[in-house]
Amino acid sequence: MSLTRFNALQTIENRLDPLPDFESTGVETIASYFGENVFNDAAMKKYLPENAYLSVKAAVQSGQKLSREVADVVSNGMKEWSMEHGCTHFAHWFQPLTGKTAEKHDSFFTMTHDGRVIEEFEGSALVQQEPDGSSFPSGGLRSTFEARGYTVWDPSSPAFIMEAGDGKTLCIPTIFVTYGGEAQDYKLPLLRSQTLLDKAAIPVCQMFDESVNKVTVTLGWEQEYFVVDDALYNARPDLSMTGRTLLGRPAAKHQQLEDHYFGSIPERVYAFMRDLETECHKLGIPVRTRHNEVAPSQYEVAPIFEEVNVAVDHNQLLMDLMERVARRHKLRVLLHEKPFAGVNGSGKHNNWSMSTNTGVNLLSPGKDPGRNLRFLTFFVNTITAVYKYADLLRASIAHAGNDHRLGANEAPPAIISVFIGEALTKLLNQIANGKKTDDAAVKRALDLISKLPNLELDNTDRNRTSPFAFTGNKFEIRAVGSSQNCAGPMTAMNTMMALQLIEFKSDVDKLTSKGTDKEEAILMVLKNYIRKSKAILFEGNNYSDEWKAEAAARGLNNFANTPEALDVLGSKLAMDFYGKSGVMNNIELEAFYAVQLHIYNTKLSIEAKTLEEMVLSIVMPAVIRYQTELAQNIAAMKAIDMGEAVGYQKDKLKQLVKCTTTIDESLDKMLKFLDKAHHAGNVREEAEILCTNVKPQMDHIREAVDNLEAIVDDQYWPLVKYRELLFVR
Repeated sequence: MSLTRFNALQTIENRLDPLPDFESTGVETIASYFGENVFNDAAMKKYLPENAYLSVKAAVQSGQKLSREVADVVSNGMKEWSMEHGCTHFAHWFQPLTGKTAEKHDSFFTMTHDGRVIEEFEGSALVQQEPDGSSFPSGGLRSTFEARGYTVWDPSSPAFIMEAGDGKTLCIPTIFVTYGGEAQDYKLPLLRSQTLLDKAAIPVCQMFDESVNKVTVTLGWEQEYFVVDDALYNARPDLSMTGRTLLGRPAAKHQQLEDHYFGSIPERVYAFMRDLETECHKLGIPVRTRHNEVAPSQYEVAPIFEEVNVAVDHNQLLMDLMERVARRHKLRVLLHEKPFAGVNGSGKHNNWSMSTNTGVNLLSPGKDPGRNLRFLTFFVNTITAVYKYADLLRASIAHAGNDHRLGANEAPPAIISVFIGEALTKLLNQIANGKKTDDAAVKRALDLISKLPNLELDNTDRNRTSPFAFTGNKFEIRAVGSSQNCAGPMTAMNTMMALQLIEFKSDVDKLTSKGTDKEEAILMVLKNYIRKSKAILFEGNNYSDEWKAEAAARGLNNFANTPEALDVLGSKLAMDFYGKSGVMNNIELEAFYAVQLHIYNTKLSIEAKTLEEMVLSIVMPAVIRYQTELAQNIAAMKAIDMGEAVGYQKDKLKQLVKCTTTIDESLDKMLKFLDKAHHAGNVREEAEILCTNVKPQMDHIREAVDNLEAIVDDQYWPLVKYRELLFVR
């Protein structure tokens, strides 16, 4: 066994003694400390004058702007609250297009003109800061010499205190824009899409209840992840550089016994989970569920549903916390969509719905679905929106990591379809097949709805293969990647729904203006939508080859990789979609498209260079040493006239030579294609070369190396194996 691998495994053996108890809250109930590090409603009431408190609440609830005077009062209250909690610094916390979070820390400490030291936090520092914008991906929006970018306070997401070691920092959620005001982050388009959907949904809601004056999008994410020992993680350059194993033969035992899912949580992981949950609850992240996932060393954490902007912030915070807390326990969290070949990858299911100020979930059939035409309205419009803009939804989940997962027989395929269950499928078919739309037909349709069982009882099964599934009172977008910022697909979903509701309201108004009864008009329009969007509905096995053929016949696109999927962002469909909605202008959209391609290209290039280094400096030297041992053994046997007994050795030596030859040839091709990609004329051309030329050579190299792993003497093999990585001790 190589020294590196031996030391990594020996480190684990030395850790099998009981770990220290990282739980800091003892037997306290969660309610006793939940949100203690959040400048929430209770904290604002305590530290802000009533007029300032009411101004902030108005800004959150109705989008009213805050005056500079109010900002000064709020900043002073925040400073007092955070300093009482031990903060020495504040930071504007934002979400650039890297997919991760960013923060610029400044101290409350300052000096007056006469040399006195004071603690200061003015309204101007709360509302706006100026981080260097040139070092973030901008898609050409900013040049290196034009570094100015602005972070601007988002009062709709509460400030919080981030603890790192002994340090505490007041973090203020912000948007990130260029000097010209263009979005350079995920949050601003999300906020725009929220506002758009609110405005579009209210008039539709008022068809059924005139008291509705606010519609809020809710999100409940389910975060999947892997956990490995950090000693083994550090012994794998591919994990530390790319987040996934570029090499590695599947273990004889992995998930095929189906004994890990919902199984007993290993003690080390359980301690990590408890510590993570404590940190989450202090930050107001309402995590509630934890369990083993399908693959060994794979787990899931999920919260209670929240307003979408806060939910996105909380998920970004969670991913940061997971990495920090795991290190305390000598563990590493893997958020890559496919860290291990041959076992399930990780997703982040986004459960999306809409609720009103009157407390109604617009996608809940309720206790009396027979009279819930409102539910049917929002339900059918959601399906229609996905049908029209499926390609944009697919683009919103496209990135390098997800390419390994989508369609890999454990995740939804790259084809976007909608699953609604047998009962609702039957209902929509009956409405769509109605012969007439007169009063009698309206009554028949309402009778059909009245016969529908209460869907809150989950009378339909779940389809785990569907990328977009109705699950009783919400739609679950199952194809989002585990490392991804939820804001991307949520922005696309909000925008498409808003545009669809605007069209629906217009279509109904045209009929009612001609004297058609409102209920009949609604059903006439819905009937038309059901017929037009029928192609997107699919109840079967999304993994099957038959579905791929059927989807093509239905006119549904199958974008198998990220460059293909992202191409829609350069289309007229995308320009009209984002431009007309105001969620992104053409400049922002073009930049976003370029950034996504750039990130894809960069990740694949890093993977290719890491693979080259591992093969040349780690794998091949070990293989050559074993080849030498076999050759020496053959020669020694022949020297004592035992040459006829070396068939096994010769056979293994031939296999070794065959694999090393494949590696050498494929590595040479990969590097040539990589050089060609780096000299391409634009990012799209570079992406095409990396996807269609570099990746296949990487696959050839992996296959040959994984074959070598099965042949080479275990004491020579330098890389930690799957059987050692996948089972946390």
